[in-house]
Amino acid sequence: MLVTEQSPAVTGPSAGSHAVSRAIRSGRVIGCRIDEATLLIIGLGRVASGDVVVGLGEDQAVTRTSFVSEWRLSAPSPRARHGFVALLPAVDADLAMTTIRFGEEETGARYIFAPRLASAEEAAALVVESAGSQSAAVLNRLVDALMVGNVSRRRLLTITALLQSAHASDGFIELIGESHDGATLLQGWSRGMAPGPCRVCVVGNVTPVVAECGIAIFPRPDAPDGASGFVGLIEASQAARAPDIEGLVFRGRAGWRYVAVHPRKRMAGPLETPEHIRSILLRTQSTPDVLLSLRAAANSFEGKETVSSLPYPVRMGIDSTFEADGGNLLVCGWLYDPDGHVATVKLRRRDAAARLDERWTRFDRPDVTDSFDEQQHFTPNLPSEQRAHGFIADAQLPHEDPGAPLYFELTLHDERRAFLPVKPTRVSARSAVLRQIGSIDPANYALPAIVDSQIVPFLARSGRSIPVIETILDAGPFDEEDSPPIVIGAGESAEDISPLLALLALDPETRRVPIVIAMPAERFRRQGARLRELARFYGLSIRLVSAKGTGDTYDMLEAGTQALSCETVVSLSASLIPRGTGWYGKLLATAATLKGSIVSPVLAYEDHSIRWAGSWIDDGNGDEPVVGRYAGYPLKAVIDMKLTRIAAASLECCVMPRNALSRVGGFSGGYLGAQEKGLDLGLRLSRSGFDSHVLPSVQMWGCDDARHGDSPAITALVEEIDRKIFRSQWLPILTVEKHPEKRPA
Repeated sequence: MLVTEQSPAVTGPSAGSHAVSRAIRSGRVIGCRIDEATLLIIGLGRVASGDVVVGLGEDQAVTRTSFVSEWRLSAPSPRARHGFVALLPAVDADLAMTTIRFGEEETGARYIFAPRLASAEEAAALVVESAGSQSAAVLNRLVDALMVGNVSRRRLLTITALLQSAHASDGFIELIGESHDGATLLQGWSRGMAPGPCRVCVVGNVTPVVAECGIAIFPRPDAPDGASGFVGLIEASQAARAPDIEGLVFRGRAGWRYVAVHPRKRMAGPLETPEHIRSILLRTQSTPDVLLSLRAAANSFEGKETVSSLPYPVRMGIDSTFEADGGNLLVCGWLYDPDGHVATVKLRRRDAAARLDERWTRFDRPDVTDSFDEQQHFTPNLPSEQRAHGFIADAQLPHEDPGAPLYFELTLHDERRAFLPVKPTRVSARSAVLRQIGSIDPANYALPAIVDSQIVPFLARSGRSIPVIETILDAGPFDEEDSPPIVIGAGESAEDISPLLALLALDPETRRVPIVIAMPAERFRRQGARLRELARFYGLSIRLVSAKGTGDTYDMLEAGTQALSCETVVSLSASLIPRGTGWYGKLLATAATLKGSIVSPVLAYEDHSIRWAGSWIDDGNGDEPVVGRYAGYPLKAVIDMKLTRIAAASLECCVMPRNALSRVGGFSGGYLGAQEKGLDLGLRLSRSGFDSHVLPSVQMWGCDDARHGDSPAITALVEEIDRKIFRSQWLPILTVEKHPEKRPA
């Protein structure tokens, strides 16, 4: 909708009002500060135009190259027939400006500086008064020189004041529109706007940038005589927020002009701007490129689904859209395009876009094919065997504006665009992947490609989710300084920790040891009261810690250590139980002889076979750079071994410095299961100065980590994904450490 009310007439300050108080005298120059390092000089006399060498100060030792523009005086006198302006760059504000010489030392003209600097308004008035009809050309040349290079905000404000004082204000901006593409629309009226590309600089609370703006004009019966309506589109890379725009400096038909934002301006949001452009598009005139850009802006996203309105057999649907931290996205859906009309598919948020069709993984969706085969108008022109309508893709988009809409943009080969808005589900990267792979048939032929091309990159980019403590409750007297606390991590799985608490209560060494039980908030609400009753029944000293969100055993171990301030802790997974009494004292006694080290016991299955007895770097195994040499052996194979140095300890059960986890940044967030996640942190701890050891004389019973309710196929897939992530992160590092000659130059 246009602003049809007659805009106020353009009025400016009288040029002569400033000339009364200041006058240019022969032999003197008047300075005007343009910005922190540029000085405008106005004087009388014949000085060559162009780049001129000038000398400053009494001894003329400081020299600069100055841009000079001259004119013939409108009212010449016997002492001067010409005037000039000069731009003096790189002028230190502390430099004593007393005299200046234009030209070489022997032949140059010398001038004395007036004692007071002039304002921009006074400088413009002096130029207009002395140059008369030539003032417009002089100011144009001056602004041309000032618009080169980086334009500071102060310089732009000075340029604006020069143009306004010289009656170069021209029209008003009456509407400012924003688009989801990030471009800015300006509409109003002006006498000097010319259709086509135009050099502009936005004035306001923005960083000034000289940009190119596509201008189109259209008839405005309500505009003043000689003026026409205009619409301009500033591309996303140079655009500014609508409320920050106060005016526009532009290079029009007759040179540089300034157009101000009308006091009663209208702001159009991203959902309104495309319709507004369409309402005037048929009346505009400009170059073909500008009209094409306006047509594209008129066909921008308006918050509505438009794919279903395409006159071709092209349809799209989204099954799930997950967004993790950092704008990390994982999308799954289908695209029906049997005739190949779609050229590109992008996922967009504001002016950022991720092209999906170049990197997504396609797979068969016979349900989509069957659905459209029954519709006559969707039958493809030629029989098609294409059934891979489904897709999964990962992408990353800026996330600074969580309220900005997320949508798909389909561009067809005929340049049409269609849109499909989506609402992402915000979850952790781990939860997103577990939910996604749970919906895929394990027998799907595309599953390996989905894992390698989408799932692994998505997880590798994800940041870790730091556990946040929600509640801390103590059951019984809790003195963490009495002896190193045992931190029990009870993750999402449903293992019952009552037997573990009973065994700790029966062991004379652990009966009085402070115990921290950390668990997710939901589990805390279900089991917190019962655990407090067990603590009172067994006479244990227990601190219950509730952490926000979901998490596995390792996340809860990290949350438990955050709830302490002591120097040493003993970590213990809730899925483990001691094989016998005395384990706590043996671990602490061994760790006391190895200050700053991490000591773990052997982990065994119920059938007396070894689950874990240390991790070593294997020089001869390229696929598995870190191995457990005794895994699967009978427990008696290591029972007589002494304390042994290893590459990485097991964080499921160990004694370690409490600050070890925080010093290495905690557990990684890129793993689905626990095995590689713990191994990853164990390696990082070893490389951060915490030596790792295994103590075979201490054993714990336990089983492998498994999510409750997962099928064997999903469990195997989770393990495969974790192994790929671990290898991608650690194989290059360990290869360089083992073979220094492979280190890149």
